[in-house]
Amino acid sequence: MGEAKRRKSLGLPPKKNNNKNKFDQSPRIFDWLPITVNQKDSLIKLSIKTGWFGIGALVILWVVVRFIGPAAGWWFPADSL
Repeated sequence: MGEAKRRKSLGLPPKKNNNKNKFDQSPRIFDWLPITVNQKDSLIKLSIKTGWFGIGALVILWVVVRFIGPAAGWWFPADSL
């Protein structure tokens, strides 16, 4: 006896297929645009995090160019000549 027949004979509901949960079931932003609301929220979080990494990289670059490079003798700032 198969699983479906056994469940039917016991009066149990059919098993639900969990493969559908792999895909994003949230509604689309626009019907013609294949981007869902959850994907939009994930993109916003990613862009904020990437922006902070960019700000950090800019600060590190500024410290290297302004202080570490001249102190190591790699170059001299234009305002000190």
